[in-house]
Parts: sequence; C-alpha cells; structure tokens
Amino acid sequence: MVWILRLVKIGAEVEGHAVDVMEINRPDDLGDIADLGLTLAETKRLLAGLQREIIAAQASEHAARRPTCSRCGDACGVKDYREHVVATLFGQVTVRLPRFRCAACGGIEAGVGWPPYCRATPELVRLQAHLSALTTYRTAAGLLEQLFPVNAAKHHETVRRHALKVGEVLQDCAATTPETMASAVVVTLDSTFIRSCENGERQLEVRVGNVETKSGGRQVFGSVAKAETDIKVLINRNLDAVGRTEHTALTAFTDGCPGLRRILADAGVTTAPFLDWFHIGMRLQHLKQVARGLSCDDPSRVAAKAVIIAEVERLHWRLWNGKAANARISIDRIHAVMHHFKGEPGTRKSIAPSRKLWTALHALDGYLTGQSDWLVNYAERHRAGLRVGTAITEGTANFLVNRRMNKCQQMRWSRRGADLLLQVRCAVDNGTLDPGFGQRFQPANDPYPTMAIAAA
Repeated sequence: MVWILRLVKIGAEVEGHAVDVMEINRPDDLGDIADLGLTLAETKRLLAGLQREIIAAQASEHAARRPTCSRCGDACGVKDYREHVVATLFGQVTVRLPRFRCAACGGIEAGVGWPPYCRATPELVRLQAHLSALTTYRTAAGLLEQLFPVNAAKHHETVRRHALKVGEVLQDCAATTPETMASAVVVTLDSTFIRSCENGERQLEVRVGNVETKSGGRQVFGSVAKAETDIKVLINRNLDAVGRTEHTALTAFTDGCPGLRRILADAGVTTAPFLDWFHIGMRLQHLKQVARGLSCDDPSRVAAKAVIIAEVERLHWRLWNGKAANARISIDRIHAVMHHFKGEPGTRKSIAPSRKLWTALHALDGYLTGQSDWLVNYAERHRAGLRVGTAITEGTANFLVNRRMNKCQQMRWSRRGADLLLQVRCAVDNGTLDPGFGQRFQPANDPYPTMAIAAA
C-alpha cells in the first residue's frame, strides 16, 4: 500500500495550494509485526518534510510584506535575500529571508525581530536544557538524535552551550506573583559540595534551599558559592513566588552554620533561624549506635552500659521537647560511668567503642553549647504540624546536586557551568521551564513597526 501525504494551504488569498510532502510505502498485510504502522525513520522524515514546507510557506508570506522605515516612515522595498540556517526540533532548515531598503532615505530594515546570532528555535533550546538538567550532556544529545529528526546541534557540547544559555536567562527572570498571598512561609537553607575543576580548588560549595507555605506552595533554589548567581536574590525571588507580603511570618531553619545565617539575614529574613532537628537527630543516632556497641564482659560494664543507653534516650527526649537546658545532666551522668570502660581494647581495624562514645559525646556537647540560642521545642512544633528541620532540603540537595553532579558521575565542574546548570534544574523542579519559556529569549515580541502586505 502506498500513501501520499499532501499538505494543503488554506487562506484568504490562495485556496487549495497543495504540495506533496512524502510518499509512504508499507506492506498491505500484518505478516510481520515490525511492519505495523510507521517506523521511527519514516516518522522523522515525515516531520522534517512538514517542517520544511511550513517554514518555506512562512518565509514566502513574509517576503510579501513591506515594513515601514523606522527613520522616515516611508515604505521599504526588497533589497536582497539572505539564507539563515536554523536548527528546529523537527530538523535543520534553511530560511530565505529578505532584507528591505527604504527608497527615500536608503535605510536598511531587517524585517524580523529574531535575537542576534539566533541559530536554534527556543523550543529546541528549552528541550535540550530540560534533558541536560536530568541526564548528562552526552545522554541528552543521544536522546534527541534517537527520537527527533534533529540533524543539527547533535554534539554534546552544543547541548551544553544551549543549557547554559537557558541558565543565564533564568538568572534574570522575575518571579511571578501568585493570586493568593501566604500568611506564613518557612525557609530552609543548607549546603553541599561537588568536585571542582578550578585551579587550586578540590570542591565547590553549593547552597540549596526550599521556600514553602502551609497551603502546599513550594519553590526550590540553589547556587554555587562565589558564582554570578546571588543566593540572596534567589531567596527573595522565591519568597515572592510563593506569595510573601510585608505581613507574612517568616520562619527559617539552618544546620547552625554562621555563614548560612548571615545569608538569610542579608536576604531580609530578620527572625533568627532555628537549628534544624535533622542534624541533631543524626548526631543522637550516632551516639545511640556507639552506646549499643559497648562491651559487656563484666557486671560493672553491663550496668554502666545500661545507664549510658538510658541517658542517651533521655537526652534525646530532652532535646526534642525543648528542655535543652537539662541536657548537661544526662551528659554528666554518662561521664560519671565512663571510667568502667577504661582500658577497653580496640581491634586491628577499629578503635574501642568507649573511645568512639567519648568522641561522639564530646562533639555533641560542643555542638549543643554553640547552638543553644537557636534550639526550640521541636515536639510542640511537630504536634502543631509545623516544620522542625531541613530534612526536605537534604532531599532537595540530593535531587538538585548529588544525582546530577556527584553520585555515579565521575566528572569535575567549573564554577560557572555548575551554577548555570543548577538554575535549570531548579526551574525544572519548580515547573517554570514550561513551553512558553522560549518567549524569554526575545526582549520584545514585536520590536519592529507593523509590516504592510505588498499588493499583488
């Protein structure tokens, strides 16, 4: 069986203008399931042919229009034609565009409002950026080559440049204000690290965070330290995106790092950030595991171990219920029975459990002493349905940074490349990298005067 795909143009001036795009020849039986319907190669050729014919018709229609001279206001005539090679999602096309000259003053008009050095459509650039945010640049280029008739911009370096271009645009995007304002907003901020290819640096610090409301509104943000993206601007932009007003109550959580607290203060979060429960809980969990591993080779150590385990649980309860001032009681009680484990031998591959316990307890004591001003009653907040820590930010850091830039990725990053790709990943997670994003590549949708259609 043979089909001929015919494209028919329907308009006010020309009726029934048709062009044969492609001839499709398929077997007339179902003896082989591989012959069922169109193949991927045929579909690619079909889309590429449709794209060429539609663009050729658009260019022909555009050539019949005459712009008004921006200098003197007279009508312009066609000066010459220039060919522009443009990569689209359905194949690379050559567009024959006219240039216009004013007969009165000799001024030149381009007649199109495309951005300078435009070599790809915004839709293709957006899709390349979206795939690059989820997979490696090579994988993104391979997916485009397999699924679409993209015979241009196949190379992974081209995909990388387009993704970073989108990241640059996202740096300057203004936040969209929601219809409903938020009465309370929670801001969580944390940091992680990725491998660096910069001279003299082994790692780059990446700061990530969340902004969320009671109604479920949530935005993620992130930037690489010392990069062009200002983390304070990102915080304010995302606060505006979830509906912050001057009457909105802001609550912040950090892991206790003074630098993160300073960033929040500079961004306008005037309330002191709380110490999140996640990092306290991790230290307490380590303390519990070490306490359970203490030796029980004599009755005195058995009794001491029971006291230590009970006091660690009590320490956990006190910190969770906002009684951190009494945490010293449990720590002193543990210190009082630690002498029973004096001389406990270690193994060839690990130190003695009692020494691990002593180190972990000393680290927790110092951590609580330095962060005592930012501890709260976590149990009360939890019962009220309020956030108690940055656990959600840990998951955000895992998705935004670690999955793409650390885990199973044997690569090193430049500061600019990591920062711009992170902006794209945040936009993908926030849902702001939508199909309408391409309009942002053009400063104005119609920067040229209205063009009159030339008389036939």
